[in-house]
Amino acid sequence: MVTAHSDVTLALIAALPFIGALFPGLMIRAGRDACALSAGWATLSALILLLTLSPSVFAGEAVVFHIDWLPMLGLNANFLLDGLGFLFACMILGIGLLIILYARFYLDRDDPIGQFYTYLMLFQGAMLGIVLSDNILLMVVFWELTSLSSFLLIGYWKHTVAGRQGARMALAVTGMGGLALIGGVLLLGSIVGSYDLTDILHQREEIQASPLYIPALILILLGAFTKSAQFPFHFWLPHAMAAPTPVSAYLHSATMVKAGLFLMARLWPVLSGTDAWFYIVGTTGLVTMLVGAWIAIFKDDIKALLAFSTVSHLGFITMLLGFGTTTAATAAVFHIMNHTIFKAALFMTAGIVDHETHTRSIKRLGGLRHLMPITATIAIITSLSMAGLPFFNGFLSKELMLEEAVHTVWAGNPFLVPVLATLGGLLSATYSFRYIAHVFLGPERQDYPSHPHDPPFGMYIAPALLAAMVIVIGIVPQATVGPFLQVVADAVTGEHLHLHKLKIWHGFTPALGMSVIATLGGLALIASYPALERFWARLPHPDAKAMFDNVVDGTTAAAARLSANLHNGRITKYVAIFGVATIAAGIYAFLQGEHMAGTRDLLPVTIVDVVGAVLLCASTIAIVNYHRSRLLTLVLIGINGLIVSVVFVRLSAPDLALTQVTVEVVTLILLLLALHFLPKQTPRESGLSRRMRDLSIASVAGLAVGALAYALMTRDFTTISDYYWTNAKPGGGGTNVVNVILVDFRGYDTFGEIIVLGIAALTIYALEEALMEGKASRRLINWVHDSVYSKDRHPLMMVVATRLMMPISLMVGVYIFLRGHNMPGGGFIAGLVVAIALLMQYMASGFAWAQERQRIPYHSFIGWGVLIAAITGVGAWFASRPFLTSWYGYFHFPPIEEFELATAMAFDLGVFLTVVGAVMLALYCLSRIARRTGETVNIAPMDYDPSAPEREEEQI
Repeated sequence: MVTAHSDVTLALIAALPFIGALFPGLMIRAGRDACALSAGWATLSALILLLTLSPSVFAGEAVVFHIDWLPMLGLNANFLLDGLGFLFACMILGIGLLIILYARFYLDRDDPIGQFYTYLMLFQGAMLGIVLSDNILLMVVFWELTSLSSFLLIGYWKHTVAGRQGARMALAVTGMGGLALIGGVLLLGSIVGSYDLTDILHQREEIQASPLYIPALILILLGAFTKSAQFPFHFWLPHAMAAPTPVSAYLHSATMVKAGLFLMARLWPVLSGTDAWFYIVGTTGLVTMLVGAWIAIFKDDIKALLAFSTVSHLGFITMLLGFGTTTAATAAVFHIMNHTIFKAALFMTAGIVDHETHTRSIKRLGGLRHLMPITATIAIITSLSMAGLPFFNGFLSKELMLEEAVHTVWAGNPFLVPVLATLGGLLSATYSFRYIAHVFLGPERQDYPSHPHDPPFGMYIAPALLAAMVIVIGIVPQATVGPFLQVVADAVTGEHLHLHKLKIWHGFTPALGMSVIATLGGLALIASYPALERFWARLPHPDAKAMFDNVVDGTTAAAARLSANLHNGRITKYVAIFGVATIAAGIYAFLQGEHMAGTRDLLPVTIVDVVGAVLLCASTIAIVNYHRSRLLTLVLIGINGLIVSVVFVRLSAPDLALTQVTVEVVTLILLLLALHFLPKQTPRESGLSRRMRDLSIASVAGLAVGALAYALMTRDFTTISDYYWTNAKPGGGGTNVVNVILVDFRGYDTFGEIIVLGIAALTIYALEEALMEGKASRRLINWVHDSVYSKDRHPLMMVVATRLMMPISLMVGVYIFLRGHNMPGGGFIAGLVVAIALLMQYMASGFAWAQERQRIPYHSFIGWGVLIAAITGVGAWFASRPFLTSWYGYFHFPPIEEFELATAMAFDLGVFLTVVGAVMLALYCLSRIARRTGETVNIAPMDYDPSAPEREEEQI
């Protein structure tokens, strides 16, 4: 296969259905016709664009288009159009266009048709993505989109229990298969070293020689079998028939269930030809063909009959692909084409019968040829094709299948496959004849639920066109589809085949004899159907849905028990499990590894180090011992933080020391306010034995972490810090390596962190809003705190001091912000410093006084901070640089000295605003709760007049 050219048309074809999905919901106000046209134009446009590429495809070439998406992960938006992709794209768009027309007349006026077309177009786009993908990871993305969009379509009639259950079942089965497929394609890509299909399809020997071939094959086939309803995963398809008939005609005959077949056909050149492929794929297809056909014969619901017949024909095609020969693969793709045509028409006729008679029960039908002659004619033609009778397209591919079955040996037995294939054809003829005889033939009845008649032209024109194709292909196959089949077969097999011309008569061959036996056997069985039905009634009938529900219920119950046992709300239990698992992993690694003495000398230990270590250990032990006293614990944690800050200074990390000190101050103030609403003592929750257990685990874990830290610090190793140290100035324009890392090298991390910080603050605000309403609000109003407060809660000295310090603190914050790129400081520390200055105003003068003077809502601080940081990052794109790449330069404006400006300053401004906004929003929320409690905290501004009436009071 030669690559012709790169054409952006491929990407446009894949995108058009998704674009078209935007319009039906908007156009529904203009009427049902406008809604259908808005969906149809996208499908028709994509089909026309696809046909413009047909000359290249028919020339045996491939059209490609590549877009780098995530190249480091191997995930690229690469598209490929060859014969196989062209066949499936034509099916998806051509049948899709007919379904859009059919659904316009089928759906009731009460049905939200705009929603239906939106779901349909989303599914259409996902299916096109699968068949046009040149990257297997991209294919998996679209694969999962088909599961989600089909869930919406199957459950479109949300008011029906069957619809909801069918949608859940389809999503569960195909979703689990999708997970298996992800594993399979990852293994396949790791074998080849690429996830692009154009690379994979040329590595047959390497793939089949790999020890990962069998695991990859099984996982990929699980994805294909679940999607294409192969035994034992076939049960979801009949239950999906609870969907509207246009969905059944599109998803379950022409598109979704064909996705698994497409996957097997697409990977056929590299996965087929082995015993594993033959016995797994061939046997699964053969069993599915027989099981589906046998069940279909006895179904009373006409859609259920067609559903199980679809299962059978999907098995038919899978079996052919499993045979592993080029002739069988050609027969498989030919039957994919034929089955799509006659089965889509059959589902549409079933929908017409249901629409006109208000029933799908075969026992309540019969004689409809007298009342619905057009529908009956279409149904009979397509049913005879499904039965495999001459002069209809289904006969041609059935003959090819039987011919291949004659030459197939299973486990050394040359007769097993031909006999079972003939039996499959016999059962297929039986349910096809039953659909004709029991629904359309026989005398006219007088007890139809609704008096039937042929539908409007708009409803039967789509199946009529398909029925015409059935006859035309069946009579002149070579002229109509011969050259096209050649192109498709070459694409599937990866070879340039020399196919025999398609024709009806091949002489007296074993396949013809098998076909005659199947047809006559089908007529005999339908003639003796009452006796056959009594025999069926005596057989056990395993209910797949009941088994599926039992499995789901059992799994849910087991998961609930496990979750209740593990996630019982005890943090000590979680930490214990994590600690024990970590210790076990560490011990295993220690015992498996080699041990050598450290190569680095320890730093000299001074008296300051000893005092600091003793204080740190003492305060930590005190926290553990007095942890039930919340206030004391908070103070001790603050002491720990200050000691750690000193350690940072000792180790020449002033940025970290500044950050630690400011964080400790802000955290202490906010937690003190939060503790106001909590009991001063926590209850004793653990007995002595549990405390001793926890002590043992914690001690071992602490010693293990200490030993690991010691082992790392006494050994030489190379870290990325050397790179940062070397490139901070030339790459980021700053000499403060820590700040350059935060705003340049690891700016994306920082950007994510400020988003998380803002979300946390907004979440606190949302929770506080909930507390201010309903029962929680009434409890806050009636709450009486048990503490006695001082009458002088805002001392005049503190008020004066904080107001004098306010401008100085703000100036210090600005200074720390501006110096951050070259000296200790930056937006985060500056934000905390300014937040502390504002916090002191609230503490000294009271919340109400400070709040009256606050002009900008704290929400906007967060929003502007994230927005400024994002705009700074996007700005790099205009210089063709990655997101958040900083730029800097030196400027000289007399009489000012030369100075540096960097875009990182704008990013740091975003960090600054987000930090200030998050801290102050948290304080605002806690203070509002305090006010709601009715607790009195006198506001004592400088102009306070003791003789004046009591002013608003609040709790701080």
